[in-house]
Amino acid sequence: MIFDDRRCELGEGPMWHPERKELFWFDILGRKLMSKSAEWSFDDYVSAAGWVDNDQLMMASQSALWLFDIPTGQRQRLCGLEDDNAATRSNDGRADPYGGFWIGTMGINAEDGAGAIYRYWRGEVVKLFDKITISNAICFAPDGLTAYFTDTPTARIMRVALTDSGWPKGDPEVHIDLTGTGLNPDGAVVDASGNLWNAQWGASRVAAYSPDGSFLTEVAFGGLQTSCPAFGGDDLSTLYCTTAAVGLPDDASGEGCVYAADTAYRGQEEHRVLV
Repeated sequence: MIFDDRRCELGEGPMWHPERKELFWFDILGRKLMSKSAEWSFDDYVSAAGWVDNDQLMMASQSALWLFDIPTGQRQRLCGLEDDNAATRSNDGRADPYGGFWIGTMGINAEDGAGAIYRYWRGEVVKLFDKITISNAICFAPDGLTAYFTDTPTARIMRVALTDSGWPKGDPEVHIDLTGTGLNPDGAVVDASGNLWNAQWGASRVAAYSPDGSFLTEVAFGGLQTSCPAFGGDDLSTLYCTTAAVGLPDDASGEGCVYAADTAYRGQEEHRVLV
């Protein structure tokens, strides 16, 4: 079903705030942060968030990470994010189990290898992986021992082991290989059982994969360009999914909306970002 029918050019970054019991998401190309009852507009691209407390979010923009105050709509700059490079912007991101915040960047025109994936930790931004074209699918296993991400054009979702403070150790390995399938891995989230739920751009679906990477099930949505899922609702069993209207006809019904579906699965509570 349609949860919110406002048309997003590039809906992304849905996040269920566990204290407010409220879904937040972004229209990157529309330069907006949105909730069911409100929206906030900015002069630059905004794309992903984590929750800090009841009233504040960590928010990623084109060139910085910000502390955003929900009641007032004001934001305070925390640190730069490729602020010396006008050709890139933030994209997918998520808080990790240790209080850090992983955020990917990409070229504004998806230039090959122009982006990277970073981790915010205690006031600093550290580059983790580079030569990324379209950063996506940043999410974490429930035990905190594994992180996942993708560079969408590679059609491979990677996994990397984490230290006991949340830093990658060793080289990333292929977790889910979608090469040759025509499926394009976009945003992802991991549920409480360790299953990875991946929005697949152009396929009108979110596909679930078991912890060993094997296909489990899918949830179909009305929007063609499914972009990122999030679990929410009172018991975290509702699967939300953003979609994107960019490149589609103006009269295409249901494109760019946020969708919701009841599931038999339960999500993880989103982790708090420690600022």
